[in-house]
Amino acid sequence: MSPFAVKAIQLLLSLSLLIVLHELGHFIPAKLFKTRVEKFYLFFDVKFSLFKKKIGETTYGIGWLPLGGYVKISGMIDESMDKEQMALPPQPWEFRSKPAWQRLIIMLGGVTVNIIVGVVIYICIFYFTGQKIVTAEEMPNGFSVTQTFKDLGFKNGDQVLKLNGEDLENLNNLNKSLFLRDVSSITVKHLGGNTETLSVPEDIGMTMFKAGELHPFQPARTTVLDTVIPNYPAEKAGLQIGDKIISVDGVAVTMWADLSEQISKKANTNVDLVIERNGAIQQISIQPNEDGKVGINNFGREYIGAYKTVKYSFVQSLGRGTGYGYNILKDYVKQFKYVFTKEGATQVGGFGAIANLFPGQWSWLAFWHTTALISIILAFMNILPIPALDGGHVVFLLYEMATGRKPNEKVMEYAQMVGFFLLIALVLFANGNDIYRWLFN
Repeated sequence: MSPFAVKAIQLLLSLSLLIVLHELGHFIPAKLFKTRVEKFYLFFDVKFSLFKKKIGETTYGIGWLPLGGYVKISGMIDESMDKEQMALPPQPWEFRSKPAWQRLIIMLGGVTVNIIVGVVIYICIFYFTGQKIVTAEEMPNGFSVTQTFKDLGFKNGDQVLKLNGEDLENLNNLNKSLFLRDVSSITVKHLGGNTETLSVPEDIGMTMFKAGELHPFQPARTTVLDTVIPNYPAEKAGLQIGDKIISVDGVAVTMWADLSEQISKKANTNVDLVIERNGAIQQISIQPNEDGKVGINNFGREYIGAYKTVKYSFVQSLGRGTGYGYNILKDYVKQFKYVFTKEGATQVGGFGAIANLFPGQWSWLAFWHTTALISIILAFMNILPIPALDGGHVVFLLYEMATGRKPNEKVMEYAQMVGFFLLIALVLFANGNDIYRWLFN
C-alpha cells in the first residue's frame, strides 16, 4: 500500500473517532438534562446521507462531506439555522428552555471529551510502551548547531547539560523547549571539555521561527561516510563507505556540519582531503560540483537506537500522561501566536498537513500519538471564541450568566452566519496552502 493511502486511512480513522467522541461530549449531557437531540452525525449530510437510522427521537447517520460532524439539539441556534423552530414558543425539552449552567455544560462537553481522550491515550502510551529518552550518555558527540546559535556562543560538538540551571531529562525536548518554553540559559560542555553557561534571548522562539530554524540542535554526526552516491565526484575520486575524513585543505574537521561547510565553499575547485581508511592515513584530491557537492553523506545511522526506554507503573503513567497532555496543550496555545505572522500564515495547513502528521508506514504507536495530539488541538480550536464554534456559544452563555439577560436571538443568528463563513474561508485558505505546497514544493 502506498504511503499516501496509509496516511489517508489513518487520517480518516483518527478524525472519525475523534468527531464521534466530541459529539458524544455534547450528546450525553444533553440527554442527562432531558434535552432533545434530533440528529447525531459523523460528517455533514448536505442534501443527502450515506447512512441514517432513527432510534427514538434521534436520527443517527453518516454524511458524505468529511469536514466534521454535529449533533442537532432542539431549540439551539446552530449551523442548521432552523428559524422555523426558533420562531415557535420554547418547549420544555429544548436547549433554550434549560438553565444557563446546563447549557454551558452541554456546550463544553465536546471540548472536555477531546481533552480527556488525549490525556487517556497518553497515559496508556506511557503505561504500555514507556518513554524513549535520550541523555548526554547516548549522545557522546553532542550537537551540531545552526548559525543563529553559533552567534550566541554555541559550537558544533556541544553537549547540553542544563536548561535554566536544571538537568534536562530528555534531550529530545531541547528544540521544543527553546521554541515554546521560557529558556534563558543553557549550560553546555564544549569539545575541549570546558563547561560554559550561555544566555538565550527572550525572543529566541520568534527568532527561530523567522529564520526557519525550528531544530537548531541536531545530533552531531561524525565524518565517517555511510553513503557514497554513484556518478558523483566522491565515487570518481575513490572515496568509500567507512572512510573517515580528517581534514579539508588542511582544516581539521571532526563533525559532519564542519565538513559540509568546508566542502560547500569549494565549488568547482580542487580540494585535498585527508582520510583514514582501515587505520591508514591517505590523501585524496576531489573537485566539488558547481553546487559544492561531492556525493557523500553520513545519515547518522550510528544514532539509530541511541536512546533508552523508561517504563512506568500505572500510577506513574497517570501523572506522566496527564502532564504530557497538559504540556501539549500549553505548547500549542503558545505557538498559536505564530499564525498571525507573515511566515506563520503560509504554514497554516488543512487536511493534507494533518495527514502528514501520520507516518507513511502503519504504526499503531504513531497512530495513537498523533490521534492524541489532534484531539487536544481540536479541543483548543473548538473553544476559540468564534461564532459557529463551541467557544462562540460559550461566550454568549457567559454573557447571559454574568448579566442575567439572554442575548438577542437575531444577534446570535447573524453571529452564527458570520462565524460559519469565517470557518469556510479558513478551511479554504488552509487547504489552499496544502495544494500550493504540493504543487510548488
